[in-house]
Amino acid sequence: MDAFTEPFAFPFMQRALIEIVALSIAGGVLGSWIVLRRLAFFTHAVGTATFPGLVVAAAWGIAPPLAALATALAFAAALERAARGRRIAYDAATGLLLVGALAVGALLASDVYRSGAGVDTLLFGSLLGLSDGDLWFAGGVAVLALSAGAALHRAWLASGFDPPAAAALGVPAVLADRLLLGAIALAVVASLAAVGSLLAAALFVVPAATVRLLAPSVRTLVLGAIGLALAEGVAGLWLAYELDAPPGATIALLGGGAFLLVSIARAVAVRRAAGRRLAPLGAAALLALACAGCGTTAGAAPDAAVRAVATTTQVADLVRAVGGPRVGLTRILRPNADPHDYEPRPSDAVAVARARLIFRSGGELDGWLAPLERDAGGDARTVDLSTAAMLRGRQGATDPHWWQDPRNGARAVERIAAELARADPPGATSYRRRAAAYAARVRELDRRLAACFARIPPAARVLVTNHDAFGYLAARYGLRVIGTVIPSRSTEGQASAGDVAALARAIRAAGVRAVFAERSVNPSLARNIARDAGARIVATLYADTLGPRGSAGATYLGALAANAEAIAAGVTGGAVHCRAGP
Repeated sequence: MDAFTEPFAFPFMQRALIEIVALSIAGGVLGSWIVLRRLAFFTHAVGTATFPGLVVAAAWGIAPPLAALATALAFAAALERAARGRRIAYDAATGLLLVGALAVGALLASDVYRSGAGVDTLLFGSLLGLSDGDLWFAGGVAVLALSAGAALHRAWLASGFDPPAAAALGVPAVLADRLLLGAIALAVVASLAAVGSLLAAALFVVPAATVRLLAPSVRTLVLGAIGLALAEGVAGLWLAYELDAPPGATIALLGGGAFLLVSIARAVAVRRAAGRRLAPLGAAALLALACAGCGTTAGAAPDAAVRAVATTTQVADLVRAVGGPRVGLTRILRPNADPHDYEPRPSDAVAVARARLIFRSGGELDGWLAPLERDAGGDARTVDLSTAAMLRGRQGATDPHWWQDPRNGARAVERIAAELARADPPGATSYRRRAAAYAARVRELDRRLAACFARIPPAARVLVTNHDAFGYLAARYGLRVIGTVIPSRSTEGQASAGDVAALARAIRAAGVRAVFAERSVNPSLARNIARDAGARIVATLYADTLGPRGSAGATYLGALAANAEAIAAGVTGGAVHCRAGP
């Protein structure tokens, strides 16, 4: 049992387990009625329809559960009213209201993304970033679901299949339906922190639907749904740890697999061949779980003098350059991974729990670190390298892409050396020596890049990029950013039709020769704008992430040099090259 119980020794796994227990109870009870009353579409819709509420919460600083609950209850009330008159089918009313909610959310989100709000985390949730409030909320909903199920199960059954009988029980059918829809909306909102609005239905529909294939009575269905939801949740949580995968998606996938196996088994049993045909499927499932147990979580070298975690690829490269073999470094983000929509993995929480130092880039780029630190436990000291940089901003917001100015990179290296020396005094001399040597390389590269950009005619020093990530580079080398394809410092922003048209006009008016996109971002919109404006697309920049091993941008110095070469050649039509080399 050690292999199974070991992951649950970590505080973040224990908190996730508590959440799973609470949501399994609520999901089992209410999920049974969702399946019996054919409310699966409503359950998915009410979870997804919380999107505009979550966007508003992110923009205005409102508690997300409160905003989501208000939106969910409003959606449920509007649906009940729309379907009451029988002029429109229930599923059609659900679809129409859902489309409206998503449209409102999308319109609001474009403004929220301009402010850097991480709405993606609200859509997908994270079992690794739960607060005490999330646990209490889920526990309260579990108690409420049990109480409501015990008190109203006859009314819910009658209102769905014999409305006059519901009135005879003392609960009018309309009131019974409203209470059921309200309870489902409340439970779905309670699950948002764990799995987000897009996967909430998986916790409430799939386990109950699976048990429904076998259960002979409502009582059996409810108890079986609770048990299966709990089993799938615990197994999915363990499997996510072993595979280093997002827990919410793993649980949902496991639930879908269980439903598929039970469906096949039931169909095979009807043909009186269950044993012969199901055996290969069962063996395959057991083999998959056994193979999953062979997985390992990433971690630093056990014999390192200092265990450290770096959030981004740029920070990891700087820490590695200074720390050398004395530092066992775990890098969270992978090359070409977008930090704006990253969901932490179990191995990230394990690394944070075991680390002595955590080096972060700062700002919204690694804003997902705070809940990860809180739930992982441990006593690591967090070092925000943006505090060592000379920051710049616009419209009251700080630009987090400080490393695009090499001078800030040199400052960050000095801060890293000081923090490592503080944590590991015997290695202080080594850290300072390595930092001085690396900082000298950064400053030499900066000198060569400045000389190269100075050769570009002033009129050609105009930059249009995919998103607002190169302000520091432009300010350092005298370039002028006249616009960005995505009007945000986040890659998740959405450009409106007006934004696109205005940018195309600005490109034509300025005579811009090239529109630059990053390797880690889809360049489709940038390519279309460039084509319409008579410019060409250069999709080779390294913005929020370094490139994979072997690429020109695999290191911090390499990425700076590669960006300079691409920009110089692009804005001059190949007349100027910056072959500075790292």
